[in-house]
Amino acid sequence: MGRQEQKLSKRKLRSSYATTIISISLVLFVIGIIGLLLLNAQKLSRHVKENIGFSIILNDGVKEVDMIRLQKSLDASVYVKSTEYITKERAARDLQEDLGEEFIDFLGYNPLLPSIEVRLFAEYANPDSIANIEINLLAYSQVKEVSYQKSLVEVVNKNIRRISLVLFTFSGMLLLISLSLINNTIRLSVYARRFLIKTMQLVGATKSFVRAPFLAKSVIHTIYSVCLTYILLGGVIYLIDTEIPELAILNNIDTLAILYVGVFAIGFCIVWLSTWFAVNRYLRLKSNELYF
Repeated sequence: MGRQEQKLSKRKLRSSYATTIISISLVLFVIGIIGLLLLNAQKLSRHVKENIGFSIILNDGVKEVDMIRLQKSLDASVYVKSTEYITKERAARDLQEDLGEEFIDFLGYNPLLPSIEVRLFAEYANPDSIANIEINLLAYSQVKEVSYQKSLVEVVNKNIRRISLVLFTFSGMLLLISLSLINNTIRLSVYARRFLIKTMQLVGATKSFVRAPFLAKSVIHTIYSVCLTYILLGGVIYLIDTEIPELAILNNIDTLAILYVGVFAIGFCIVWLSTWFAVNRYLRLKSNELYF
């Protein structure tokens, strides 16, 4: 009977440890995601803005040498990230794929004009800059018009500012919630062994001697939790890098180092301090107060 109770007690203890480690890992994972978003917020903003561009519609019959000269001039501009020349034939093929029918056979000719697709650097992807660029481009004799969605540019810039503010506010709230969750998890873990704490104290153990095994266990739990968190974060980072290669998160060693060190430091400090205060609380309680 004694052995069965001992086995049951060990099983419950291992289950308690596993629950604590998993709980801490999930909370640290949330903190890691928040950190990842904050550290890459500027990159995400640049990525969105630099996907905003416009089309320079060229006049029909423009000479190839004039088109090349214009494209080279654009590539040399400080505001242009990249350009791509779209021929009349390619524009027709793309439109046919979108429409799903042969409109050229129906019309008898290709009504589309050649164009140059322009992508801007993030600093210039705003309504005022694009309006000035449009005025300069219309001065070229090869250019018929500059086509872009003005409302889309305005909406994207406004939403990026709003999202940044919401992200920082939401991150602060999540961080506070995460701290509370880890603290409660540790307190429950210590609460389950409150009688052991009091027993050690009654037989003459000093407060530091009682705290030592709990703090040592907290360090071990932190290490396991952080390792599990790193695995989860690694999977998320790899997925983001695969889906949005422009961010190149995996190539930025400094950002990853800050993220991983930050997660470890936050996890270690929270778990250590929570364990310290939780154990001290039960060290101060009287024996009859342990039942409440």
